[in-house]
Amino acid sequence: MKKVRTILLCSTLAVASLTLAFKEDLFQVSKNLDVFASLYKEININYVEETNPADLMKHGIDAMLGSLDPYTEYVPESEIEDYKLKYISTQYGGIGAGTLTIAGKLFVNEISEGHPSQKNDVRPGDQIVKINGIEIEGKERSQISQLLRGPKGTPVNLMLLRDGTVINKTIVRDEIKQPNVSYSGMLDDQIGYIRLDKFLENSGQEVKDALEQINKQKPKGLILDLRNNGGGILQEAVKIVNLFVDKNVLVVTQKGRNPQKSITYKTTANAIAPNVPIVVLINGASASASEIVAGAIQDLDRGIVVGQRSYGKGLVQQTFNLPYNSLVKVTVAKYYTPSGRCIQALDYAHKKQDGSAEKFADSTLKAYGTKAGRTVYDGNGVFPDVAVESTKYSPVTISLITKNLFFDYANSYKKANKTVASAKDFQISDANYTQFIASLAGKDYNYTSRSERLLNELKNEAEREHKAASVKTDLEALKAKMANAKKNDLTAHKDELKRALETQIISRYYHEKGKIEQSFQYDKEIAKAKSLFGNQSQMLAILKGDGTYKTIGSPILKSNEAEN
Repeated sequence: MKKVRTILLCSTLAVASLTLAFKEDLFQVSKNLDVFASLYKEININYVEETNPADLMKHGIDAMLGSLDPYTEYVPESEIEDYKLKYISTQYGGIGAGTLTIAGKLFVNEISEGHPSQKNDVRPGDQIVKINGIEIEGKERSQISQLLRGPKGTPVNLMLLRDGTVINKTIVRDEIKQPNVSYSGMLDDQIGYIRLDKFLENSGQEVKDALEQINKQKPKGLILDLRNNGGGILQEAVKIVNLFVDKNVLVVTQKGRNPQKSITYKTTANAIAPNVPIVVLINGASASASEIVAGAIQDLDRGIVVGQRSYGKGLVQQTFNLPYNSLVKVTVAKYYTPSGRCIQALDYAHKKQDGSAEKFADSTLKAYGTKAGRTVYDGNGVFPDVAVESTKYSPVTISLITKNLFFDYANSYKKANKTVASAKDFQISDANYTQFIASLAGKDYNYTSRSERLLNELKNEAEREHKAASVKTDLEALKAKMANAKKNDLTAHKDELKRALETQIISRYYHEKGKIEQSFQYDKEIAKAKSLFGNQSQMLAILKGDGTYKTIGSPILKSNEAEN
């Protein structure tokens, strides 16, 4: 009885303590809201210039949330539709055309297969002059999107300019669906492939549908490509892991300051592919839900992770409705993979004075064990089991891409060549490349090479050390040699420039699917995955943590990936 009274007393004291803390917290909230409301009122009434109350409030909210993390954000009513398209839904009403702006003019860049633009013979290279009679020049991207999008079944009028001829088209908008799974199928007769671009609604079902079709081919292995996938809905990630792992297995745990936000997620159904060997591809842009899937597959020793270290977003957001049809997205928890690790890379709780967040120090990283006993680490993302060096474009290639200098040649190639080889086999000839180089004559693709940047740094350092005069002649001679060598960049980087050009050209024939298929022939990560499937003993050694592979997946890789 005495023991019971002691427990009751302790419970009463605990509740009283929580109540006092809650009252104190509530008082602080009430007090500061009162101060803020009074300040807001006085500014609106007394400030010397006219103020916009809505703008003032938006700035105040943004500043407050800016002190937290970049994922906690306020969404006003005017931005709700864009928010839903970005984070929730994959559907909108439109015409299915991608656009880009060159020298202030709006051009059609890509056409979505099977959608209204293709059906109405809108072509890449067409300049859009007017939308519904409204001049486009000078309009922002958001304004153009609003003009092109609208309810399914409604018309939109386009004035196009093609080869100097004005063309008017009336196109009926349709429901444009941007699937989560942008590509799936067999890479050859043995290996299945699923490319998942995002984790928005229905992504789990899309992966399941793709996997069921691949299963019919009895694959010897499956590649799940999560590269450049920024994540999305946590529950969809759990559903996807469940396709490969049987029911009642822990996939992820989220833990928040509010006990109601601490939730454990386990698989709920039998797997449809419990035994097929899996390789998951990730890179530095794989984040959030992508890392949940990759981390769970790795921790459960269900498959091998290949590529580069992932982004490192171990935070969970939840949306809450606010008055006047607005909402706030709040980081409510951190998530933890089955081994218990959180892969969050940036420490937002301890920002620097300039407001930036630093990565967690290597000394703070902790080791965890996978189901089979392999060592994995928390913090700074998911480290791959097999690292593949990332593809880095040269400055000349980046310049040509950002300045859209592949665009005109791709359009002229399409006009000159009505058909081409299949996307998986397509390559341009050396003669085509020579033509492309000739097409750049007179066009600005100026850029600063890596060697030029290093030379500028050397010059600045010499000036700081008061040695500039003594090395001036040598630096100028070196600069001249570099400028001369730079003229050969279009030849030196021919292979990567050809690949970038081929991507643009093939989209004119086979759209997005063609771009993906054409890239397979150059894909280092896919090649590595195929080699693993062809070497079962190597795969088993990796999953057991034997030999060379004991250190793979550790922060040892960090020094080599600093620029990823």
